[in-house]
Amino acid sequence: MIPARVPRVLRMGPARLTAGLDHCRRLDLPAHRTLHGLVEPRELGELISYANEVDMRGRGGAAFPFARKLRAVADATGPGGECVVLVNGAEGEPASSKDAMLLTRNPHLVLDGAVLAAEALGAREVVVATAGGEVAEASVAAAVAERRAANVSGGAESRVPIRVVGIKERFISGEGGALVKAVNGEEGIPPGRKKRAATSGVDGLPTLLSNTETYAQFALLAEYGPEKYAEVGTAKEPGTILLTVSGGAANGAVIEAPTGTYLADVLGLCEAEVGDGVLIGGYHGAWLSADVVETAVLSREGMKQAGATLGAGIIVPLGEATCALGEAARVAAYLAAESAGQCGPCRLGLPDIARAMYALVEGTGSVDAVRRCVRGVERRGACFHPDGTAKFVLSALDAFEIEIAQHLEHGSCGRPVRGVLPMPEREPEPEYRLEVDWSRCAGHGLCAHLLPEFVELDDYGFPSFNTIPGFMAKEARRAVDMCPALALRLAQSGGDHGGAPKPAPGKQLRLVKDGVLKKAGESVPRLTRVGIPRISGVGGTA
Repeated sequence: MIPARVPRVLRMGPARLTAGLDHCRRLDLPAHRTLHGLVEPRELGELISYANEVDMRGRGGAAFPFARKLRAVADATGPGGECVVLVNGAEGEPASSKDAMLLTRNPHLVLDGAVLAAEALGAREVVVATAGGEVAEASVAAAVAERRAANVSGGAESRVPIRVVGIKERFISGEGGALVKAVNGEEGIPPGRKKRAATSGVDGLPTLLSNTETYAQFALLAEYGPEKYAEVGTAKEPGTILLTVSGGAANGAVIEAPTGTYLADVLGLCEAEVGDGVLIGGYHGAWLSADVVETAVLSREGMKQAGATLGAGIIVPLGEATCALGEAARVAAYLAAESAGQCGPCRLGLPDIARAMYALVEGTGSVDAVRRCVRGVERRGACFHPDGTAKFVLSALDAFEIEIAQHLEHGSCGRPVRGVLPMPEREPEPEYRLEVDWSRCAGHGLCAHLLPEFVELDDYGFPSFNTIPGFMAKEARRAVDMCPALALRLAQSGGDHGGAPKPAPGKQLRLVKDGVLKKAGESVPRLTRVGIPRISGVGGTA
């Protein structure tokens, strides 16, 4: 049985990427070869010409021209040099399942495209990076084993080694720089400075990095040729696209459809209620109103005219039964928790946005306050995550204007938050706390300077602490190491106290106004944590 995470497959128009999946849960190598044959090696110039002729673009969201990537890697490699082909199967976007579907059910089509590019470039290897421990990783590993066992000769795949790498799945794990770092054995977060994989990627080599669906499309382009490939779709954007429909759809699915298909027809196929709007392009995407949905066309050009971007083909209708503003706040909280935490806009700005969104939900905030928070992160982050989050939030403010007015006037729109927008189910991230030896603390205040969002100083310069999320543990340890009085230690919340006696609830050692150390008799108020509300179903630090 196909896992619940990989939804069923539907199609509108001809079956290309999804051919054979009506009858097979997974296409093994013999079944794949029966459908698609053996892809013969091609010259790089011919493949670049093919990709240019149909204007093939990446299907991971950025829509970068694939021919330009091929040429850039070839130029960076040079005669006799080495390069790598990297398949980005790290689908960290909770609302997208198309790549997981391909890797799980049709992995050989993806491998055909990757090996075809690798052979043309003279690449050292193909690396397939996918979420570690998931069914997709096992399926690709099995596909590689099938190829080895078959001892295929004469095909492009027989001369290029294929390596499967499972990485930790997060929302930011699919960002190009983060993926390369993860494959290289580093922490899978975006680099602080933009690096082009085409010049320095896996092991520092020029790397052709593209999305799972892109390589599958590339294999089909080589199989069909440009003319046949362009028989479906629009003249400017030929071919088919994979769409993931979830949220308020009664029949969520991954759908293969020709470019130029009406969004309303796709929603009708999935029995989806539009409700207050439809999210296009995922959690860095934009909301479309019900009126716009009726005439919107699924293509890059069509989505641009509608005020959105097609992105990775994510379509999430809200339906009628949930609070649209509350759903948007859930996503804002999730995105804040999923950041790398390596720059101010992520560490401070995204939690501020989430808090401001929840204040709107409770009817105590204001749209202006949210917009001020958004301005604090736009174009200031170390990666695109803050800008993508800002785009989502601003779009929600515009799309849910009526709902916001209801919340501000009545405190609610009358509908509960049902959790319609998909969220990952994962174990809670570890949280930490700073503990202080008050017999040593001299009120230097350096800890508050190093961790301003988690340490507050009273009128006399002595600290009180808020819970520290896991992604800030490194900075918290730095504060411990730099304390001039050696008064701090870091402990995991819920963990042991290293043999130290645990204070009674509400009774902690603390310096008071007259400087006398009190052991009891003064109840220390628990400060509200600087962070975002914990919402059921939202993973990570909330």
